[in-house]
Amino acid sequence: MNLENREKHVPVLKDEVIECLKVGRGGVYVDGTVGAGGHAEALLRASAPNGIVIGVDQDDDAIKVAEERLKEFGTRFQLIHGNFEQLAQCVQSAGIDAVNGIVLDLGISSMQLDDPARGFSFQSEGPLDMRMDQRISRMASHVINDTSEVELAKIFAEYGEERYARRIARGIVQRRVKQPILTTSALKDIIRFSVPSQYRSGRLHCATRVFQSLRIAVNGELDVLSRGIQQAVLLLSPGGRLGVITFHSLEDRIVKQSFLAMARAAQPTVVRLFKKPICPSEKERRENRRSRSAKFRVIEKVAV
Repeated sequence: MNLENREKHVPVLKDEVIECLKVGRGGVYVDGTVGAGGHAEALLRASAPNGIVIGVDQDDDAIKVAEERLKEFGTRFQLIHGNFEQLAQCVQSAGIDAVNGIVLDLGISSMQLDDPARGFSFQSEGPLDMRMDQRISRMASHVINDTSEVELAKIFAEYGEERYARRIARGIVQRRVKQPILTTSALKDIIRFSVPSQYRSGRLHCATRVFQSLRIAVNGELDVLSRGIQQAVLLLSPGGRLGVITFHSLEDRIVKQSFLAMARAAQPTVVRLFKKPICPSEKERRENRRSRSAKFRVIEKVAV
């Protein structure tokens, strides 16, 4: 991973995160999806001179980039390699039992998309990998080549909301009989030939939803999200806040339902600060294309 990628990374809804989490001097905060370190840097600056920030990420490349970017903050910043579904365990391993605020910025980072070797994007040639945690063995190529046609269609429909899921799954199965499908460009070509011609020239590239669904399947993103939210709430001190940024409707639905369930329980553990999600301003959407679909929901832990 080229460390110059950190210069390209612009954290989404940065000011809103700092304001909604009530970040202040001396507090302890967690960036549970640290990525290139954009939100972590903002947390560190807003909590100066003595605030502590714990950064957690499962991606080795992200760990390296964040470590280099934030080395100026010394011991105020601690970095842990792990998945946010074990957030409480990760943070407690650093000797911290409770925190004042947590941010989770879900989805894929621009530095992951821009690296062809990671295989997340159909825009460039690369292996069908898509693993966020490269310690796991199952890659996107395994899903594509080893999964039944019925299950592939289910993945594309449920995780990508792809209208031509069955046609694409059929095209994949027919092609892999001849030879394994191992690259991003090979999969993109199959998708293009499997869908109607008018679908190929739509506003959204015809491969977008399939690639999204594969990434979700490989990394179990929706499965870990609810557990990660529960872990985050366990870590919060009373009055502490959790903010989650999502980028597609499946994630946002899980966050919304999880927040509602905790707020409406017989003994509520949290309160929702806003009924509707916070979205980027027109200015931010214009300056940072990645922010266009972002939604930010926030809860505050109550004393039980």
